[in-house]
Amino acid sequence: MKNPFSLEGKIALVTGASYGIGFAIATGYAKAGATIVFNDIKQELVDKGLAAYREEGVAAHGYVCDVTDEAAVNDLITTIEKDVGVIDILVNNAGIIKRIPMIDMTAEQFRQVIDVDLNAPFIVSKAVIPSMIKMGHGKIINICSMMSELGRETVSAYAAAKGGLKMLTRNICSEYGQFNIQCNGLGPGYIATPQTAPLREKQADGSKHPFDSFILAKTPANRWGESEDLVGPAVFLASEASDFVNGHILYVDGGILAYIGKQP
Repeated sequence: MKNPFSLEGKIALVTGASYGIGFAIATGYAKAGATIVFNDIKQELVDKGLAAYREEGVAAHGYVCDVTDEAAVNDLITTIEKDVGVIDILVNNAGIIKRIPMIDMTAEQFRQVIDVDLNAPFIVSKAVIPSMIKMGHGKIINICSMMSELGRETVSAYAAAKGGLKMLTRNICSEYGQFNIQCNGLGPGYIATPQTAPLREKQADGSKHPFDSFILAKTPANRWGESEDLVGPAVFLASEASDFVNGHILYVDGGILAYIGKQP
């Protein structure tokens, strides 16, 4: 019986996957049999990513590309199709966040977050969909967020972008599901990465960081997620096992969105 979770023979493009969540997902795809392609905005980041993949035994293909630049993205997709092959799986992972109170944030800063977190997934998806239509299949996974559903102090631009990305996900499903293209979102909870490490450090008196305590109290699983927690769901959404799953946002958050929190 064929393994419905196998990615053998598939080509996966994971944007911004030199490190972090994107790197974990791409490495998981490679272990499931996929050929990995990734980009980053600087050559030094691409080089670091290639070295990290080699350490994991993954022969990845890395390219420099600014995913907010439509012409550059179109050139990238043409190059990938020539060098590696037609993309079967796209993960729109590249993203940024600016933690600034809304009244202190400039319109330029707001637009920058929207550009990377929402416009770029539109641009890259638009570039790969025509070839997916010709092939008769395709998987697009947008990295959404709990901020696709919730608001929080200082993240107005990020929440606006991720909320928009949720709806872009549903609209791609609506427009292109007829061509056997599935577009779904993956919504990570709070993940233990080098970027969040300062929020989990012990305080000088040995107590937990206040934000660490806050997250644990809000998470039924009573822990931060690990990048590896996202790999299984990401493989599912990229595989034939999810061929009738479309327009869905799969939250991998330890139960935060289901939980009102403990009574004080």
